[in-house]
Amino acid sequence: MAMLPRVTLVFGTRPEAIKMAPVVRAFRADARFAPRVVVTGQHRQMLDAVLATFEIVPDADLNVMTPDQSLAGLTARTLTAFDAELRAHPADLVLVQGDTTAAFAAGLTAFYHRTPVGHVEAGLRTGDLQSPWPEEANRVLLTRLATLHFAPTAATRDNLLWDGVPAGRIHLVGNTVVDALHLALARLDRAPVEVPGLPPGFLPGGGPLVLVTGHRRENFGPGFEAICHAVADLARLFPAARFVYPVHLNPNVRGPVGEILRAAGAANVALLEPLGYLEFLTLFRRAAVVLSDSGGVQEEAPTLGKRVVLMRDTTERPEAVASGHVQLVGPHRERIVAATSAILNGSAPPLLPGNPYGDGHAATAIADVCHAHLSGVPA
Repeated sequence: MAMLPRVTLVFGTRPEAIKMAPVVRAFRADARFAPRVVVTGQHRQMLDAVLATFEIVPDADLNVMTPDQSLAGLTARTLTAFDAELRAHPADLVLVQGDTTAAFAAGLTAFYHRTPVGHVEAGLRTGDLQSPWPEEANRVLLTRLATLHFAPTAATRDNLLWDGVPAGRIHLVGNTVVDALHLALARLDRAPVEVPGLPPGFLPGGGPLVLVTGHRRENFGPGFEAICHAVADLARLFPAARFVYPVHLNPNVRGPVGEILRAAGAANVALLEPLGYLEFLTLFRRAAVVLSDSGGVQEEAPTLGKRVVLMRDTTERPEAVASGHVQLVGPHRERIVAATSAILNGSAPPLLPGNPYGDGHAATAIADVCHAHLSGVPA
């Protein structure tokens, strides 16, 4: 009896886990593969919460996280740990997702083992290696290492073609975040969840909800200070609104949040501990607008029909900007306040219909392409 193709799926941050969860489920339900799930574990608490949400038990946990880790240290630990993993459990194909340092390190390790790499969510570009940093460099480098490129949109496919990737290696599949959203929203419809940490009676009422997220490295320092000042300004301008900010665990985020927002003591601002995916989606569904520097939030917004004020200077997701769901303002106090005020006052332009990120079947398309490649059949 022929041995099934061995596919190792690697991820380790909360966003990676969300986007890879449908892929894991698709491969584990597919009798054509022998999948192995490996987590790197650099978002320990937040990763574990997502794994529990999607009922995923990893086959191996590299647990590369250390306190106040450097990017060089994270890269070195991931290379070493994943090298040991591939020596003990060789793979015919390694799947990585996105643009994290661990994804790049895992892809590089697979390359050292002469194992083909499949890059989920390939082709995103800002054209600026400093923004987002280090993600832009990670995904550009992964493009050079990968054999299979799973592009989420036509624009990302075109980026890959422009980079010289052969057309036969590029597969337009949609974004797996839409798959994950469909799974999570169906679960919430069956069993709604409560959001922990909210003050009693905070959300009920007629005022709009403004959801805030922030964690980008390039915003550390003055950028986060500007974001916090902008939220404080908006809380004063819109006293009937409710502002909810699940604060990332990174001390570079918690520092300015505590010094500026917590010190302001606005009654209509709730600062929470990081939320699970279902709890976060519960707020996202209710929000009038999301203030964020996140990548995934930009992709989730069209499915949910929500507006995002993007507190970054660049975006690798122009499709959401073109549809009106995302407005790019940078980490600039006055621009954040102006854009959010326009949305809360009802003067923002209308959203375009449709979802540029696909129909929620990306994971099964990825599995089909991988099987065709491993079988030597053109996809």
